[in-house]
Amino acid sequence: MSSSPTVPTSTTSSSTSSPFPPDARSGRVALIACGALAEPAARLAASCGWPLDVHPLPPLLHNQPARIAGEVAALAGELTQRYDRVAVGYADCGTYGALDAVCDELGLQRLAGLHCYDVFAGSRCVERLLAEEPGTYLLTDFLARSFERTVVRELGLDRHPELRDAYFGHYRRVVWLAQQPTPELRERAQAAAARLGLPLTVVPTGDVGLVRALAQLIS
Repeated sequence: MSSSPTVPTSTTSSSTSSPFPPDARSGRVALIACGALAEPAARLAASCGWPLDVHPLPPLLHNQPARIAGEVAALAGELTQRYDRVAVGYADCGTYGALDAVCDELGLQRLAGLHCYDVFAGSRCVERLLAEEPGTYLLTDFLARSFERTVVRELGLDRHPELRDAYFGHYRRVVWLAQQPTPELRERAQAAAARLGLPLTVVPTGDVGLVRALAQLIS
């Protein structure tokens, strides 16, 4: 069973305070979302007026991708009792097909692509960036914002900075796929790159890719 919150993130002003709204089965869609995508997905659903409730799983599952498929299956088992439709706000995300197997078994759709970078920037853009420089470390807004917690502390670099080269010695640059390139996030992305001793390149993506991907899931 997932340890993540199962209370949906409301995306309409008509939602009630109940964990599962009375009209949840009347045309609403439950999105099981990677924690890194949950906030922008809820924000975009609200702005687009989509009948979408976001149910996040912990973003740190990306450090243990073998667990993602099982966590999605467990939460989907709960949500299918309450919603007409359940969609999966993950790309493959390092599950090597295990998530696709769960989706096939349960009749669910997931986000297209190998990882969330494909969702934000498009697979062709990501392929081009990696072809230009194979030693590219990709940042999203979420990673830029949470880098100290999700990367530095999780990898123990705050306690053992000498491990930096063991983890990141083969990287040559950091590329920030910027959905919302605010000055505050730019500063955080620059700080993340500095932590790794690498130059920062900013590639603005906006929300177009995520909007398109979510629209396909709920259409």
